[in-house]
Amino acid sequence: MKKLAAVALLLTLPLLAFAGKRPELHIVTTGDIHGSFFNRPYVDGARSRTSLMSVKYYVDSLRAAVGPENVLLLDAGDILQGDNASYYYNYVATDVPHVYPRMAKYMGYDACTVGNHDIETGHAVYDRVLAQMTEQGIPWLGGNAIKPDGSLYFPEYAVFRKAGRKILVMGYNNANIDHWLAEELWSGMSHVSLIPYVQQRVDALKASIKPDAVIVLVHSGTGKGDGAIIENQGLDLFNSLHGVDVLVCAHDHQPAVFSRDGLVMVDGGARCGNVGHVVLGFGCRKVASRSAKLVRLGKNKVDEAMVAAFDPEFQAVREFTLQKVGSLEVTLRSREAYSGMCPYIDLLQTVQLASTRADLSLAAPLSFNSTVPAGPVVFDDMFKIYPYENQLYVLKLTGREFKSLLEYSYDKWITVPGEHLLAIQERADDRTGASRWSFVNRSYNFDSAAGIIYSVDVTKPAGSRVCIDSFADGRPFDLDATYRVAMTSYRANGGGSLLTDGASIPHSELASRVERKLPEVRDLIFSFIKEHGTVDSSLVSDRSLLGRWSFVPESVAQPLLASDLELLF
Repeated sequence: MKKLAAVALLLTLPLLAFAGKRPELHIVTTGDIHGSFFNRPYVDGARSRTSLMSVKYYVDSLRAAVGPENVLLLDAGDILQGDNASYYYNYVATDVPHVYPRMAKYMGYDACTVGNHDIETGHAVYDRVLAQMTEQGIPWLGGNAIKPDGSLYFPEYAVFRKAGRKILVMGYNNANIDHWLAEELWSGMSHVSLIPYVQQRVDALKASIKPDAVIVLVHSGTGKGDGAIIENQGLDLFNSLHGVDVLVCAHDHQPAVFSRDGLVMVDGGARCGNVGHVVLGFGCRKVASRSAKLVRLGKNKVDEAMVAAFDPEFQAVREFTLQKVGSLEVTLRSREAYSGMCPYIDLLQTVQLASTRADLSLAAPLSFNSTVPAGPVVFDDMFKIYPYENQLYVLKLTGREFKSLLEYSYDKWITVPGEHLLAIQERADDRTGASRWSFVNRSYNFDSAAGIIYSVDVTKPAGSRVCIDSFADGRPFDLDATYRVAMTSYRANGGGSLLTDGASIPHSELASRVERKLPEVRDLIFSFIKEHGTVDSSLVSDRSLLGRWSFVPESVAQPLLASDLELLF
């Protein structure tokens, strides 16, 4: 009997040890990297920044602490656009392997999701990256990009054995891509809404794979959870998904963590400033606990081995972006665009009108608060002036549609004068870097017009603020006439809803309004500066070309604008 009891005790010891040490899976997430591959600045004297080098430092520290077999590293999309490094390997150094798949392999990424800005780079870029990611053994997921025959353009899921468990990772891109981008960029696929598609696919894959945990990566913003905005379906999914343990979002650059029984949702923000860190605890069966947090990364805490390993690539990018383009005799500040005409917007409008000979032009500040000082201009400055790879389009609009579009833009920009004139709120915005006060709406949708003389009466109600006097050359502006309007491809394809909601043009009709497509706006700006050599105020502020506009009455508008800008900056 004593011998049998001893044997029984020995058999229970492993179970007791297991019960005392519950296995855990650590999931580290990134998103909206936007080309932040290198920690070092390209221009001498500029500040270092968070980057993939910072992520590597954090995730390797975690791997050392808990064991690499217990860590998953995932990305939620928008990798290939937004920085000198991504631009260089997208469009210049096309005869060598793209740097990102090699970095992702070096860092030990388990899976990544495609984002809308990845698709915006064009087939030549993302098809090449997809092939190289596949070669590196890293799934690049996009399960809602469906070909005409019903098959998938990108893989939908991957299965990993981590923490001794079977982990299903599913990935999906933004559902609104087909309404933003030119069709040639996403040809051969269409993107379906994540609601109810993701739930349907979760049910099907769980039934066939029988995983121990399910992680869903979506390149979709947090949203409000009311189902109204297809661009931002994060909370829509969070409130409705069942059978999922972790939901990872991106796209809106807004760090966030949400938790409810059975599900956690995390969005780490942008440009490697934070990572999401989710911990799944496992009991005897399935997931027993879930927790999530955001971890702020330090720009000086980097993986030095990775810095050294990719130094040749950094030097190649640096050499390319330090090439001199020309010089400026006027400082360009994007923040000045919020209170009226300024050299920064004047430059964009001048280039757009000069390149197209259009009747009218629309432009918005694409950087919340960037400055390019007067003096020599290098290619690196082009990304401060114009950070996105948008083409320049010419569309046909009636005068009435154009005025309605402008009304819509200013309605998102300003509010009824009171304590404030700009539509701002007392809330920090990690997306723009605003530390206390921020705009209610996205400033890259604050379009102003060139080619006409007009005013915006801040005392009038929304929808009736814009008064157009004439064209810049004195010609009358006719609401019933049709005009050629220069604008970005993002705007022309419905971005910001200025054309669809503002001008009331059905999205299905937008393509038929396009008269001409030109190269990317940044390339046109580069050529303009290169051609002229020196850009002074007279070159970019020709009122006979641009016209003029202002907020009126000045006695009401200017004091409020000054105080609001003081709060913002």
